[in-house]
Amino acid sequence: MTSARRSAFFDADETVITTKSMFAFLRHWMAQNGDSGSGYDRIMADIRAMAANNVDRSEINRTYYRLFKGVPQRELSAAGREWYAGYRAGPTAFVGATLDALDEHRAAGDLICLVSGSFRGVLLPLAEEIAADVVLCTEPVVTEDGLLTGEVHQPMIGAAKSAAVADTITEHGLSPADCYGYGDHLSDLGLLEQVGNPHVVDVDPALVALAKERGWPVLSSAPAPARRAADR
Repeated sequence: MTSARRSAFFDADETVITTKSMFAFLRHWMAQNGDSGSGYDRIMADIRAMAANNVDRSEINRTYYRLFKGVPQRELSAAGREWYAGYRAGPTAFVGATLDALDEHRAAGDLICLVSGSFRGVLLPLAEEIAADVVLCTEPVVTEDGLLTGEVHQPMIGAAKSAAVADTITEHGLSPADCYGYGDHLSDLGLLEQVGNPHVVDVDPALVALAKERGWPVLSSAPAPARRAADR
């Protein structure tokens, strides 16, 4: 149980930060391991082809994590922090309207939750910076000796996000009607439908159109001024 009266659930990519963390990190990881860019481009072309062929986003998520089979978890987590430190120093790292919302929720004493298909090594430094209380994400399977198997327990995508939000609300004894949600893609719809106060960041036209039909607030995806999040 929490002392908070309500919770605010935030998708991460293109909702709190302006990039897709998994793929931005992958470019960083591959460059650190000697890739000139051509290997990354081939992987991304394959992933885009999967999306164009309507492969389920959960399967695309699983495909991504198979790229790290055999990598020590500690090494991947360290690389995640390194990537984030470089990324957040850029001039357009964060979505301004979402940072404003985070300010309001923190001031109100709300439970702040990140919900993302990305992994903990990338999300923890972000969670620390925005003072998130809970991180709900895709968790890679790790061997007893700390190596990634290439598989995940469950992609935190679509229905899994919805279930994780519902479980968190119940776990903390909150009322769904009092809780808030923030997302940018139609795959976040389940998350948004679990709360009484859904908000949409204007990235995905399909989700924006649905938000307007339902009367949900639509927030600008414009980036915040440089270094704004760290100053808070």
